[in-house]
Amino acid sequence: MDRKLEAFRRLLDIMDDLREKCPWDKKQTLESLRHLTIEETYELGDAILDNDLDEIKGELGDLLLHIVFYARIGSEKGAFDISDVIETINKKLINRHPYIYGSVNASTAEQVKDNWEKIKLKGGKKSVLSGVPGSLPAMIKAYRIQDKVRGVGFDWENPRHVWEKVNEELDELKREVDNGASRERVEQEFGDLLFTLINYARFINVNPENALERTNKKFVRRFEHLESEAKRQGKSLKRMSLEEMDLFWDQAKDMEKGSS
Repeated sequence: MDRKLEAFRRLLDIMDDLREKCPWDKKQTLESLRHLTIEETYELGDAILDNDLDEIKGELGDLLLHIVFYARIGSEKGAFDISDVIETINKKLINRHPYIYGSVNASTAEQVKDNWEKIKLKGGKKSVLSGVPGSLPAMIKAYRIQDKVRGVGFDWENPRHVWEKVNEELDELKREVDNGASRERVEQEFGDLLFTLINYARFINVNPENALERTNKKFVRRFEHLESEAKRQGKSLKRMSLEEMDLFWDQAKDMEKGSS
């Protein structure tokens, strides 16, 4: 048997054993696994940003286990099994790629995305935005909303126009803050600014979620260096001046430049 098929069959057998013999696995439900699946997805995202191929391999395995686990529970309910799951995605992929499995022409990635949206609407979707999960984190949701409406032509013409809008929203936010506007009003203007910045990120081919997470990681590295150096010198961060902290912070920045 093909090595890949044999490995997958072995995973299914192991899942059956765990579900029947392991006290923890026997207790799990679709709902109890949900938060664990979300956690595993974020761990995969971290590994991708770190470009850790071994870790990516491991996290993909964890996610695959979850898919198999859900399918096993589905089969116990008489609702679906792993073959139904696979066949469903097979049919969807064939349906959404008529330029490969049909007579439609699409030679660019943009044409492919436009065609997807048309197919989804023909398939019963009431809105272009109906495919954006409500539970997505706000930044990812904003990016997906903007990308979806772009697919039907509702978009800015060029990055310069979006940048002008960013500056306009920044001015509006500053004006509300300076005028002592209500928290609700300031929050609204701040949200408008973030939404427009995310839109600008699309135009310059930057994924804002990835960009922010990389900045988060960079800040954590630098702050941990600051903590480490302060501890090494027997100093308390609370009693250090900002100028003293900045020295260690700049050290961390110089170390990053030296390693790049």
